[in-house]
Amino acid sequence: MLQVFEISNLELGSAFSVYGIVAMVSYFFGGPLADRFPARNLMAVALWATSAGGILLSFLPPVSLLMILYGYWGFTTIFLFWAAMIKATRDWGGNGFQGRAFGLLEGGRGLTAALIGTLALALFSYTAGEVVDGTFSSQRNSSFELVILITSIVTALSGVIVWFFVPKNNLQDNQQHKLPTVKHVLEVARMPGVWMQGVIIVCAYVGYKSTDDFSLYANQVLGFNEVAAAGVGTLALWMRPLFAVLAGFLADRYQGTNITIYCFMLMVFGSLLIYFGIIEQWAGLTLVVLTSTLIGVYGIRGIYFALMQESGIPLVATGTAVGIMSVLGFTPDVFMSPLMGYLLDHYPGVAGHRYVFLVLATFAIIGFVASILFRKLVRSK
Repeated sequence: MLQVFEISNLELGSAFSVYGIVAMVSYFFGGPLADRFPARNLMAVALWATSAGGILLSFLPPVSLLMILYGYWGFTTIFLFWAAMIKATRDWGGNGFQGRAFGLLEGGRGLTAALIGTLALALFSYTAGEVVDGTFSSQRNSSFELVILITSIVTALSGVIVWFFVPKNNLQDNQQHKLPTVKHVLEVARMPGVWMQGVIIVCAYVGYKSTDDFSLYANQVLGFNEVAAAGVGTLALWMRPLFAVLAGFLADRYQGTNITIYCFMLMVFGSLLIYFGIIEQWAGLTLVVLTSTLIGVYGIRGIYFALMQESGIPLVATGTAVGIMSVLGFTPDVFMSPLMGYLLDHYPGVAGHRYVFLVLATFAIIGFVASILFRKLVRSK
């Protein structure tokens, strides 16, 4: 993208920031919308609208339009899609299968992302020609356009699949005409379970963002070469669907709050071991500890929305609850990457990575405590 659009890292980063700002607003206002309209309609329209933006991207617009396009995607993927997707998943899971439903959702998202990313890379590599002095041949623009166009077509076809296979009506459609209202939003906001889940999501999402450092840690601390270090990051991506689905099945069998507590324990144990540098001289053991940390991170990601069933949030209020949780829960998108960059820049080498894992351990401890309190709340009901 940097070469094709002839832009700087700052300009591309600014585009992502525009997306993030629009997304944060969209989380909140998109929640009540999902309680008002059928999830099928919102999801299908969101996918088609997102695809249309991709087709526009394939024409290589100027930088100013690129910024607008990223803001537009913040609207289509979050305001129209996010809460509707979570509500459709909860409705589909029914009673007793919430863990499996959300575990399969997260696992499917991870698997699809890995597959599409791999296929897109293969297609681009095949059509872009040879790389000379770090720069692709003149075919790179047309190859990039082709990848974006095909991805947009896949997205549009996903909208068609959603339209035909996601049920139009859910169990609470007879109440939807009453929503959303300010009173309804305030009622949901007063539920302690909503805010506890928001804290759990924050802590889990910090763990997810920290996985961006795993490849660099393998390279700079464990001494892996760049190819092997990249392999560590790729392997982590493929672990996401496995552990998310496994956590979902375990949550239905042993209760989601219990699985969440155990996952945070894994995160605390693994991140503190790495922070104190106890096992750095044994690369194999360090990889085992990193894997255990990943089990915790991806396990919680697979089930943190499944906890709504346990806390007693009504299905008809799912969208609004998800909106409130997401505004709080996904704030690491705003602060975690800059914080990691600051730590790695100001404390070069081993020290910077250790501080990143200290941040992870701190949030994992907070998440562990929040999960215990959440379990007490569930049992009191």
